[in-house]
Amino acid sequence: MSSERVLSLRPIGRVVKGRPWPPGDDAWEEQEAEIEIEAAWAEALDGLEGFSHIWVIWWLDRFDEPPHTLRVHPEGCREVPEVGIFTTRSPHRPNPLALTAVRLLEHQGPRLRVQGLDARQGTPILDIKPYLRRGDLIPEAIMPEWIERLRRLHDEERGA
Repeated sequence: MSSERVLSLRPIGRVVKGRPWPPGDDAWEEQEAEIEIEAAWAEALDGLEGFSHIWVIWWLDRFDEPPHTLRVHPEGCREVPEVGIFTTRSPHRPNPLALTAVRLLEHQGPRLRVQGLDARQGTPILDIKPYLRRGDLIPEAIMPEWIERLRRLHDEERGA
């Protein structure tokens, strides 16, 4: 690929209660998770409880190998079209970063209790940002039909 300089990132905390490993069909969107921020960064959380939702930026620490292909069937589902990896939420990425908008349920000291975090227990947290309705909400956003088809397939598998 390119000969860009290497970036250095340090976790600010970890997921202390999250999705189990190895992965399964666990309906993570509804589950609660807990994040613990390192003591040195705990004061940076002051005022976060005023937000209903936050962005959690995390490291896909179990998927740090570069992707072996640039096109995939999302989630390995052959019922949806093959697309480029930048069109998916696949963990196999050139830089294993993830971003999830979650509901903030509680902020207590260095701990955050959230709903809808798809990170695994032990996952390094890189940053936290507030979700802003004015800047983050895009009501006119559209998605390809295959995303809805994939969602329906998951709902059928879960019996939802």
